[in-house]
Amino acid sequence: MVNLYIYGLDQFVVGDVSVGLTESLAKLYEISEDDINFVAPNDMVFHKGVEQTSWRVIVEVKAPEELEKLQTQAKEVIFHYLSEVAIHIEITFFYFYQGEHFVRLNESYPDYLTESNEVKIEDEFEGEYVEGEGEGEIFTGDIFENIPNFKKDDDPDKHSH
Repeated sequence: MVNLYIYGLDQFVVGDVSVGLTESLAKLYEISEDDINFVAPNDMVFHKGVEQTSWRVIVEVKAPEELEKLQTQAKEVIFHYLSEVAIHIEITFFYFYQGEHFVRLNESYPDYLTESNEVKIEDEFEGEYVEGEGEGEIFTGDIFENIPNFKKDDDPDKHSH
């Protein structure tokens, strides 16, 4: 199992980049694409109090020790994909013995969610609703009409304490 932790890059960007990066790393490492995962924490990178998100991306690769011999090639593959979405990239590799890595899979479920097996939730709204319709519209009614004892002509300064 190879896990890449990518700090300082939008989570959805990591998701997009992970598609090609998974394929290329699996081919390089001669492992299944199912043995590669990405972690994109909801975080930001800072230097001297200034946010560096997408400017400086920090990557940690955790992989079995037998893949260390391919580190130079893996580094170049990662640089290639991330240079499309980041200015500066820092990569650190961490290797572990296979005997130090454990995985428990629940046999009742697929190993991963995919487009073909993810749960589809039906929209509870009935009728002719078009997504995005009505969003962002300015309310032009009387927002105070249902507030008891409120007169529109009241001077708000009279009520301050």
